[in-house]
Amino acid sequence: MAGILAWFWNERFWLPHNVTWADLQSTEEAAFPQAEDLYLAFPLAFCIFMIRLLFERFIAKPCALGLKVQANGPQKAQPNAILEKVFTAITKHPDEKRLEGLSKQLDWDVRSIQRWFRQRRNQEKPSTLTKFCESMWRFTFYLYIFTYGVRFLKKTPWLWNTRQCWNGYPYQPLMPDLHYYYIVELSFYWSLMFSQFIDIKRKDFGIMFTHHIVTVTLITFSYVTNLTRVGTLTLCLHDAADVVLEAAKMANYCKCQKLSDLLFLTFAIVFIVSRLGIYPLWILNTTLFELYEALGNFPALWVFNVLLVILQILHWFWSYLIIKAAYKAISKGKVAKDDRSDIESSSDEEETVPRSKTPHSTISTNGTSGANGTNGYLTGGTCSEEH
Repeated sequence: MAGILAWFWNERFWLPHNVTWADLQSTEEAAFPQAEDLYLAFPLAFCIFMIRLLFERFIAKPCALGLKVQANGPQKAQPNAILEKVFTAITKHPDEKRLEGLSKQLDWDVRSIQRWFRQRRNQEKPSTLTKFCESMWRFTFYLYIFTYGVRFLKKTPWLWNTRQCWNGYPYQPLMPDLHYYYIVELSFYWSLMFSQFIDIKRKDFGIMFTHHIVTVTLITFSYVTNLTRVGTLTLCLHDAADVVLEAAKMANYCKCQKLSDLLFLTFAIVFIVSRLGIYPLWILNTTLFELYEALGNFPALWVFNVLLVILQILHWFWSYLIIKAAYKAISKGKVAKDDRSDIESSSDEEETVPRSKTPHSTISTNGTSGANGTNGYLTGGTCSEEH
């Protein structure tokens, strides 16, 4: 194992020429980043996750209820063993042929079966209250860490002159504030990596998971190799837009449409300016060119730059979705949902299969069934569709 670690952390790969890991060992005079420091991120990530659960339950939920955020989830489908078995074991989106077969088997009309499957799919979606609590937690964390990053960076010379990121590198002592900033950010992204599997499932799950992997990798390797100065710039720049995004979501869940529209458009401007303007001109410029000029070429330089370029590609993708949503807002006079990360997995589309025309299973115009299905699903109940 020691041999594998020694091979992986080869000095000639990760460090500039004539620099060794021994040169970056902490002494009484100066402290430098150590790989062992990163172990702290795992228990801290668990603590952040537990803090989140407590925050959502005892702070976010009361706030949501006070703002009259809808607490009830989608309407539940009435229990039916046959349809439940099809839903769980075969398909959540039955085709026309299967719908016709179920219609004959249950003596229901096709439209009622469609409605059952739609309600059953919606049943797995979280309530608006749950989404509000998640957004409020993220908003609170992003606001805190962004504020902390700005307060820290405004005292540093590399905020105003990115060449200072490489002045004296790699012999740049680790400041306590920088160490705290890095470890908290890394812990938060580790918590996101794991909680993403139990959080609200969104269309861009794969893209966001890729983003989290790239981010954790960049934070880890940049810390170990003491590329922390440019790392703090990158972290703070990315947090700026996320604060506004979560605020826009909360306003939307509270049905404050005008405020939500304003915040979404503000988010779109901040995101595009920071990710398509400042990021390439400020971050990529210094890592691709100024770093090369100051230290020359070494293999790890290209690893970091490839990861940073992957982030830029993700920025382009999300910017396309945001611009498309903003265009809809301008053309229709109402801001659409944020396609970047607030649309849950699509599962409630309107079905296109026509209603069955069998006489014993027609639905009256007021939505009340005139049939008395064999399992009582339609007896005396209304069949309201969940949109």
